Formats: sequence, C-alpha cells, structure tokens
Amino acid sequence: MSILLNRETRVLVQGITGRSGRTQTQWMLDYGTNIVAGVTPGKGGEVVQGIPVYDTVAEAVERQGAEASVFFVPPPAVKEAAFQTIDAGIGLIVMVTEHTPVHDVMEIKEYANDKEIQIIGPTSPGVITPGEAKMGIMPGNMFTPGRIGVISRSGTLSYEISINLATGGFGQSTVVGIGADPVVFTNMPELLR
Repeated sequence: MSILLNRETRVLVQGITGRSGRTQTQWMLDYGTNIVAGVTPGKGGEVVQGIPVYDTVAEAVERQGAEASVFFVPPPAVKEAAFQTIDAGIGLIVMVTEHTPVHDVMEIKEYANDKEIQIIGPTSPGVITPGEAKMGIMPGNMFTPGRIGVISRSGTLSYEISINLATGGFGQSTVVGIGADPVVFTNMPELLR
C-alpha cells in the first residue's frame, strides 16, 4: 500500500524550464510518473519534454487537472510559488529546493496550516512509490516494489536502507525524504498516520 503518490497522480513540475527541472522531468517521465504540466512564470506556451508549460499553477490545475507539484524553483522564489500552489488547491507539494530561507519555510508552513495539503521538504530528495512514480531526484534503480514504507530526513540513508531491504528480499511501498533542513514542513509521526 503506497502513500502520497501512485501512477495515477497528476504531477506538475514547477521550474520545469530550468536546467534541473528539464533533466529531472525527463527522468521522472522515464520512471513512469504521470507529469501533466509544468509552470514557469513568463514561459507559458513552451513545451518541455512534451509537457505543456503554463505561467501559473491555477492554469495548470484548470487545464490539466494537476493535483501534486514538485519544486525545482530557486530559493528566493519558493515562498511566492508555494502560496500560489496552495491557493490553486494542489494537495501535495514536494520541495526539492535547497537553501530555502528558514523564515520563508515558517511563513509557508503557517499559511498552509489549516488547509488540506501535504508539503514535503525543503531540501527533500522526493517521494517514490517503487515501480509506479516518483517526484524529485531519487534514482529509481535504488528501489524495489514491496510492502515496507521508509521515511527519512536523509536522502542518502533512504537509498541505502532501500538497497539493503531489497538485498534481503524486501521491497518498499513508498519512500519519503522529508528534508534535511532545521525546519521542515512535515514530520515522521504525521506521515506514519
């Protein structure tokens, strides 16, 4: 049983036109992730890896039915992008962005507090449901489908644990890297529920 993400999840990539966004979009597509849109303000109308790009998250939700978003957005732009994403009704944000200012994380966390949204990160390697979909930078070849969930603050340790589980004959249902920053959006007890 997976959590957060499966092959049907309609994913949006914010920052899709940047170098990291383009590269990671291709790798997520190759893994089987259902990416339906990208967002980069001022780049609406472009196409990246066959994915239509919009200027706003609201457009991507309205036109493509996006329901989850992965951030490859520069740190200074994260707060505004997060507010826009929350306001558009996205249910899951995976924030890969490193070096997000702590006070911005705290403001985003407060803004999202009473809304039905799950935010992972910042500085998250992502979320992967092995054999189905991934959002973020986790290398797909390190994970095996199974029934064990893995939650970690360390991306590298989540890979190592998953490889060791697979070597022992045990696969993973979902692996979540909650982020390594001093202030993160979610914690282990919340995800375990």
